[in-house]
Amino acid sequence: MRVHQQLGYVLHTRPYRESSLLVEIFTRDYGRLSLLGKGVRRLKSRVRGLLCPFQSILLSWSGRGDLPILSAVEPYKTYTELTGDSRLCAFYVNELLMYLLHRHDPHTGLFTHYQLVLDRFAQSVDHEWSLRIFEKHLLSELGYALNLECDAKTSQAIDAKSRYSYVPELGAIKTGAGSQDGIVVNGATLIALKCEEFTDESIKNECKRLMRAMIGRQLGQRVLHSRRIFDGCRSIAAVGTTRGRA
Repeated sequence: MRVHQQLGYVLHTRPYRESSLLVEIFTRDYGRLSLLGKGVRRLKSRVRGLLCPFQSILLSWSGRGDLPILSAVEPYKTYTELTGDSRLCAFYVNELLMYLLHRHDPHTGLFTHYQLVLDRFAQSVDHEWSLRIFEKHLLSELGYALNLECDAKTSQAIDAKSRYSYVPELGAIKTGAGSQDGIVVNGATLIALKCEEFTDESIKNECKRLMRAMIGRQLGQRVLHSRRIFDGCRSIAAVGTTRGRA
């Protein structure tokens, strides 16, 4: 099989033998797959600088099986380099795709949301809220969409002023009306996540807690290195702030 100029992104690379790379990519029409880039680590390789994360590229490959051969790479549009928190958040998104997507399973809708979240990172749009929106669409693509419309027990519309226990297998249940084994959040938080409209810090924090629990169910025992780095950086920053006040 030959594929010519497929739009995609590099999720991860690792060295293979002396001069080659194993390249994990996420493409518009073929989903996530692995390619073998022969000789691309050589200093004279014309594609070496293009096989980096977060850059939209056109990839061509050939061959069958689990490891087709990369044959060509071209830039698709001007690349805006991500730095600081934007870059770390983007690595987190890549890790989610690496762990949760099956190979050769197209997700054209998710591909669009991936492009959108990278654009938001490049523009330094609210990182936390950008991640919550992407996580919501990722869960939906995986078949685990959140029920943000109504109470799972009464079918009544979510009330912004009520408290709910979000039970992963069922959805949101108003507190005091049944099982309390879920993640307790305000109705306003569920509505904000549904409408993708952030209003205040308390809603942002509740959304983070809810989505971390839901994503964690899919990750199982897998450890996200980007999350550990990000949490570590925040801890160091907090210590520095405390010392500065002292």
